[in-house]
Amino acid sequence: MIANKLKSLWAAGKPTINGWCSIGNPFTAEIMAAQGFDSITIDMQHGALDYSALLPMFQAMRASGVTLMARVPWNEPGIIMKALDAGAYGIICPMVNTAEDAARFVSYLRYPPHGQRSFGPTRVSFAAGANYAGEANDNILAFAMIETAEGMANLDAIAATPGLDGIYVGPADLTLSLTQGRLAPGFDREEPEMIAALQTILAACKKNGLRAALHCGAPDYAARAIGWGFDMTTVGGDSRFLAAAAGAAVAGFRKLTEGQFVKTEKGAY
Repeated sequence: MIANKLKSLWAAGKPTINGWCSIGNPFTAEIMAAQGFDSITIDMQHGALDYSALLPMFQAMRASGVTLMARVPWNEPGIIMKALDAGAYGIICPMVNTAEDAARFVSYLRYPPHGQRSFGPTRVSFAAGANYAGEANDNILAFAMIETAEGMANLDAIAATPGLDGIYVGPADLTLSLTQGRLAPGFDREEPEMIAALQTILAACKKNGLRAALHCGAPDYAARAIGWGFDMTTVGGDSRFLAAAAGAAVAGFRKLTEGQFVKTEKGAY
């Protein structure tokens, strides 16, 4: 089986940058995979796509060599196993609130005797190389999302779950839940209470030998998180990059052409 490059980078002491795909289109995914990210995650939870888009997006990105991951819609075995069979080398699972949630999640990713994953690696048996069944348990990454007050309350027990590889922080939902809506959702938190929550999660990861990942909105905040000790940061995604670039182009045009063309009484400019 082709080795998981994220594991190799982390073993060498290097942080990684993750890209995010929310647009269900193979060409968009291919463009994202060509930009130098270490990994790309396809968002099946909030992205405008489903499994029928996931598989061709994985196919479009294969040649790049980027590590492919998916955020599944929920902690449900069917979609987790299908995403793995399609070629995912890592699964990010939302709303993991208890140690029991985490244990079920891990079991869906691992073949027996370490889990209950059903055997049928439809595409990944070709994409990942020989001996997939024998090596998948050691290569597939299991990231539990901590994004609720309940998850924070059970953080230590979740982080101690055997077979869990890391915790992925969703700062928007975490902010909503911890502050009961007092603070608006968003990335790159600066509030002392939210930074303290991030540090608490990071400490739990370090204590249990887990990888810590954080969803960010800007590269400077992502670099700051790496400085704190996070192993992986996500910096933006396809839909945000598209909106930001298009918005900047239009704003630049408006500013540069403002006042250049004035209509005369005869209709000329």
